[in-house]
Parts: sequence; structure tokens; C-alpha cells
Amino acid sequence: MSMENPNLPGGPLSGLVASAVEYMVDASQRSVLFLDIMRQRGDQYREHVAQTAPHVLQYAAELIMDGRKLDEPVNYALVRIIPPKDVEIDLKRRPFVVIDPRAGHGPGIGGFKADSEIGVAMKAGHPCYFIGFLPEPMPGQTIERIARAEAIFIEKVISRHPDADGKPCVIGNCQAGWAVMILASLRPELFGPLIIAGAPLAYWAGVHGKYPMRYSGGLLGGSWLTALTSDLGAGKFDGAWLVQNFENQNPSNTLWTKQYNVYSKVDTEANRYLEFERWWGGHVNLNAEEIQFIVDELFIGNNLAAGKIEMSDGRRVDLRNIQSPIVVFCSEGDNVTPPQQALDWILDCYADVDEIRAYGQTIVYTVHKSIGHLGIFVSGGVAKKEHAEFSSNIDLIDVLPPGLYEATFEAKGEETTSSDLVVGQWVMRCEARTLDDIRAMGGNSPEDERRFAAAKRVSELNLAAYQKFVQPWIKTLVTPQMAETMRNLHPLRLQYEALSSQNPWMTAVKSAAEDIEDNRRPVAQDNPFLAFQEQMSKQIVHALDSWRDAQEALSEAIFLNLYGSPAVQTALGIDPKSEPSRRREMSAEHRAMLEKRVAQLKSGIGEGGLREAAIRSLLYIGSARGMVDERSIEALRRIRRDYSGQRMTLPKFKMLVREQFFMLLIDREGALAAIQKLLPEDVNQRRAAFAAIREVLSASGEIAGERASRLRRVATLFGVDTGEGESNVAPFDPKAKAS
Repeated sequence: MSMENPNLPGGPLSGLVASAVEYMVDASQRSVLFLDIMRQRGDQYREHVAQTAPHVLQYAAELIMDGRKLDEPVNYALVRIIPPKDVEIDLKRRPFVVIDPRAGHGPGIGGFKADSEIGVAMKAGHPCYFIGFLPEPMPGQTIERIARAEAIFIEKVISRHPDADGKPCVIGNCQAGWAVMILASLRPELFGPLIIAGAPLAYWAGVHGKYPMRYSGGLLGGSWLTALTSDLGAGKFDGAWLVQNFENQNPSNTLWTKQYNVYSKVDTEANRYLEFERWWGGHVNLNAEEIQFIVDELFIGNNLAAGKIEMSDGRRVDLRNIQSPIVVFCSEGDNVTPPQQALDWILDCYADVDEIRAYGQTIVYTVHKSIGHLGIFVSGGVAKKEHAEFSSNIDLIDVLPPGLYEATFEAKGEETTSSDLVVGQWVMRCEARTLDDIRAMGGNSPEDERRFAAAKRVSELNLAAYQKFVQPWIKTLVTPQMAETMRNLHPLRLQYEALSSQNPWMTAVKSAAEDIEDNRRPVAQDNPFLAFQEQMSKQIVHALDSWRDAQEALSEAIFLNLYGSPAVQTALGIDPKSEPSRRREMSAEHRAMLEKRVAQLKSGIGEGGLREAAIRSLLYIGSARGMVDERSIEALRRIRRDYSGQRMTLPKFKMLVREQFFMLLIDREGALAAIQKLLPEDVNQRRAAFAAIREVLSASGEIAGERASRLRRVATLFGVDTGEGESNVAPFDPKAKAS
């Protein structure tokens, strides 16, 4: 028996050597190309920050209003998005207004890609506007002043679209989401539906073992550090520190994965990476008053949902005042705004779904399974369907009866019923939910609430001590020039500057990269050393993730034990045995208004005509299913036209739907018994209306079960056949109109 010599040409050893040489050539070329991409990133950063109004919008825009010219100037501006040539806009459709977060980065992420919020809204035919901002705040600018400026911007949009079928749909991303909610509670008449994407509204909420960012305020001793940072910035807070906080949440991505992904795919990944880095590195500043309000009132104080934020004119922010439908988009994969922080404000504001209805409120939420915080706004890939469906079906959401719903999505296929009524590739349904569905996601116990209340109290004490004993000295010592130098030396800025073309060594890198591009020799995908590289990368990610998990577990344990100590709580004036609840009772004024409205609705049950009877019947039958989908609403558009051919506006139709819904809610049997009083004697008109009801109901599937039983009852009231060959129990009684 002979044995192959591994040292002979063509043996395993020579093959391994060849693979090693191939890999080393590729790795050295990739290293140079990677460094050149870093050089381009640095040059791009310098060019971006040198602009007066840097942004990452991918669309042309026309300036409509400059906030710097208002009586109370702010660094915000309203622009109209100019649609691409292949996009047709219907000026009678409600406009969309996208407001981007000012949380350390510059504006434009809502229009960053063709599949972004702006892109899908324009594709659905809506005029689009964008509210962005400049890097530097105006002197004296506050969160309240910004809210007043945004109200002026939205008034301007409304005035530009007098024939639009509804008030503007406003999208608030992250920080802009809670700002929009504050404004909508103060000026509810300005808004159509609100889409709140990845926005924290209940800042203490969460579950143990996840989402450690909510512990940060307590672990740092409160907001005194925020005040110190602003003072070191000579009255300005450097947004790079906010970006640093985001990056600290995922060290494996920050320290390794983001860069490794570019290095390992250096031939294809450069453009995507540089596009994102142009936004990620565009840091902006906030006034000290702005960031202090955000941290004290929201992040640590958690005062928004509790209704404890007071404006300068004495008005309190009460989210229950919002009259527009609210769409909340969040994700289980979001470690910055987890579902509890996005949704638990509902538990703070309302006792149950009936109370949501009592305020005339419609809330629709959807929880994505995996997408991260930024993906919610970029709307690329996995989040594309949600933004597309919300934009295409915003009228459906606007006319939903008051209550709590979850938006679900089902892919359209060959078997989809009435697929011609579906816009896009997904069927959107709004399924009725209760507050127990929100509670089932997890949340704080009374013990947790006491812990966060203790952290809030510590923050107040530390801030007061800092402001009295330290702040005057810091303000005296720090000059604007010193503050600017410290901003320029921030580590996040230095990493861009150090590898830009300002560094003389990078000139050689650029020259070498140009030579390599002409002689590129990528490694084969089956190279064993490439597989080893990938395995090493996974090990690095695992190690960094394990380190993060250990740090998060330690942070949580420290917070829970320190602020959960009965002695600490007692010292801070908090009863360790108390059962804190932040939910507010309905005010006597609202209860009186509600009683008056109930009396008005009861008195109007017998008023109206065929249209009121049809909508009342449709709501009665449809409520048995506990859900509405876009096919039913598309079919329902036909009922929005009365029988004289005149079109009912969307606001009037919405009012009609709500009135009929509340009549059924208040006195269902009385409302049903009154239907015959509303019907015409002409049997052909009644048959046509009943046929329209059947068409709407069957658009989303077979009419069966309880819905079929209710349909038969309505057929009896209308004095017509069900259309299934069945006779009615009793004929239509024309005398009922006069009784």
C-alpha cells in the first residue's frame, strides 16, 4: 500500500499553502480598501458638518417656512417634499407631515430611502412635508417654543390644502413622537391621525432582564450630570453624548460588527455604510433648557403620561385630550424604546377600553418582532410593509370606531378574498384589543414603581445641590471657546477627523486603494481561512455580547437593590408599603360633558335617514367579528356617497360613523328598533342599501356565525331577503316611521 506524500506538488499541504496565500492577499487588499472607506467617511463628515443645513433626505425639497424668522425663533423649518417624476400626487388626499427626532443626530432619517416614511406616503398619493432642524439651537429656544413653532407649521400645511379630505397625518419619530403627542394634546384641532414610531411615552416601563437604559438616570444619580454637561458646553448640550448612549447599548455592534461588516464585504458595502454614517455622524446641539426638560420631565420624572407637565401658560399636558387616532409602531427588538415604554401610557391614562371610548379615542398599535430602533424610521426591508400599509390605509384608521386595536398584516396571495380591494402586497386588519393585551407584554410591579419614584427623588435632590453649590463656579470658568474645544475633542468626532484626508498618512492609503481596485483579487468563498475569519468574528461578537449582558445584569441588580431598599425609600419620603398608581381618574368636567353627550345621542337615535340606518346596521353586524380590514373599508367607500350622488366628506363620514357607533354602545336594542323609522318606504332603495351592506361585509370573507345571524335580523328590519333565499320573519312596516 502506498501513501501520498503531503509535501509533493498537488498534496493537501500545498493546497493549504495556496489557500493561505490567496487569503493573505485578499485580507491585505481589504484592509487598505477598508481604511480608504474610513477616509471617505471622515471627508464626508467634514463636508456634512460644514453645511448650513445638513440633512440626509433623498428627495428634493422646497422651503415653506423658516422657524428662525418667527416671533419666537427656533432652529426648525418646514419644507415641502418635491415628488419624483414617476410619483403622482393627489392634492385632495390628506397631506403627510414627517417630523424627525432631534436626539443627537441631524434630520432626514424619515426620508433616508425610497422605502422610507416619506417614500411610501408619496407612493400612496399623499402630498408630503418635512419638519427638520439646523445643528445649532436659537438663543432661548425651549421645548415649549418648538411646540408652538410646529403648530404654526401644521397650520401652514392645512392652509395650503383647503380641499384635502382630512387634516394632516403627522408622523413623529422617536423624540419627535413624544413632542407631537404633547402638541396634539394642547392643539388637538390641528391633527389628523398620528403615527408615533419608536417613541418612548412611559419612561419607567419595562421588564426585568431587558431594556437597561431605563435604569441609567438612577445609576448616575439623576439629572445633575445633564446640567453639568450643559454647563461645560457653555449653555449647550452636545448631541454626541446622546449618540454615545445609543452606541453603548450595543457594544458588539459599535466596537466590531459595524466595521467588520464593511471590512468583510468591502467590495459591495461601502455605499450603504457611507450613506448611513453621513446621518449617524451629523451631531447637533441642544440648549441646556431643552435637554433639562427632556431628562427631568420625561426620562427621570416620567411626567408625560401622568399629566404632570405644565406649560408656561398654566395648561397641563393631558394625552387624553388628543382627538385624533393614534397609531403606535414599536418593536420587541428595540432596546431604546421597548414595547412597554411605547404602550404603557395607555394603562396610565385609561381604566379600560370603555374609558378610551368615553374620551372618543382610537388607538391602534403594532408590535414588530425583531426590527431595531433605527429600522422603524428608515422603513427599509422588514418594516416596509407597516409604513406602506399605514400610509395607504390612513383613512381606514381615521374612521375606526373609538377603542383599542392591534394592526396585523397578512400577505396577499392568490387565495385572498377580494384581492382587488387590497392596496399593496399585504392585507391590514385592525383587531379589537383590551388593556389586558397591553398588560400581558409585562410591566412594572408596585415595587418597581417605588424604586423609580425613589430615583426621581434622588435626582431632584442632587440637581438642587449641584445648582446651588457647583453650577455658579462652572458657569464662571467655562468660556464659549473652551466649550467649542471640548466639543471638537469628543471621541465620536475624533474618530471621523483622525482618519480623514486631513491626516497626511491617509493620502498614501488613498493612492494604495486606487492601485488595488485595478488589481483586486478577492478570496474564494470556500477558502478555509475565510471561514476561520468568520468564526473568529462570531467569537468576538459573543464575547462582547456576554460582557454587555453581564454589565446590564449588574446595573439592574444595583438599581433594584439600592432604590428598592426600604431604608432608602423611607429616607426619601416614600412609604415602602405604598401601592403607587399613576392612573388618573376622569375629571368631573369631562364626566359632565360625557353625560350631556350621552343624552344628546339618546335623543338622536330616531333621527336620520337611509344612510344612518345603513351605517348603524353595518356597525352592528361588523362588531360581532371584532376586527376591520382594509377590504371592508375599500368597499365601504361606496356608502360614503349618498343616493343623490353627492359625496360626503371624510370628516362628516367619520362623525356619522362615531355617532352611530355610540348610539349602539349606549342603547343597542333601542338603536336597532329605531332603524325602521329611518328607512324609506321605497323597497328598491332599501334593497340597494342592504346589498351595499352585504358587499362590505363579504369583502373580507364569508359571512358566517354571529355575523350571519345579525345580518338576518337587519334584513328583517329592512324588510328584504338576505340574498340567500331566506324569507324574513316580519315584513318592513312603513308605519314604524311615524310611530
